[in-house]
Amino acid sequence: MRPYAIPLLLLPLLWLPAPAPAQTIDSKMEYRTCLNLARAKPDEGWEEALAWASLGGGEPARHCAAVALIGLGKYEEAAKRLEALASSSRREEAMRAEMLAQAGQAWLLAGKPQLALAAQDTALKLVPGHPELMLDKAVTLASANHYAEVAELLSALLKTQPNRIEAMVLRAVAYRYLDKLELAKDDLARALVLDPTFPDALLERGIIRRLEDDQAGAREDWMKAINAAPESSAADTARRNLEMMDVKVK
Repeated sequence: MRPYAIPLLLLPLLWLPAPAPAQTIDSKMEYRTCLNLARAKPDEGWEEALAWASLGGGEPARHCAAVALIGLGKYEEAAKRLEALASSSRREEAMRAEMLAQAGQAWLLAGKPQLALAAQDTALKLVPGHPELMLDKAVTLASANHYAEVAELLSALLKTQPNRIEAMVLRAVAYRYLDKLELAKDDLARALVLDPTFPDALLERGIIRRLEDDQAGAREDWMKAINAAPESSAADTARRNLEMMDVKVK
């Protein structure tokens, strides 16, 4: 069965909008608009970024173009551009870390987890202990099957954010792969107290129940995951697991 995968974090907005005087370009508003477009319609975002760059958009326009490249599936090119921007930028450390985090996401999508980890480690040096970056790194470590490191990193994260449900569920996955099922079940129980319909927690608990030969419990959890979020990746995995279980029964 496929391991649990936390969905990649959404590329956050870097500027808050401000009212723009009539017939003028507000750079902060343009930055936000361009990034929104780059995520929702990357082809249009790319064109917008190029047009803005030609008008002197500078680093923000180049950043927007790199984000658009992720949506266009050009992951390596996007990652390289984001790393170059982070290296040359004179902005605050949090902004540079943001770019490196996005580079890490792009490297992971490109199937190069070691390069993703390098970008994430550099980002964490700029903003040590940043929870989103720690979670990003844990996802990358899980993709490379480094489950002991995943558990250690998420344990540190959960000390500062004890109710971070995504971290609990991903640590439960790591514990399962480390054959520490009781610890995994403890994390899932806590997660489901916080959100009884959290689909990834239900998916993972179903996997553990199936491993323990509790087919009825597994089926119940997977059906709950599907009903909670029918279009989610957790629901897709739950459906496949149900199909596999039904085939074996037959």
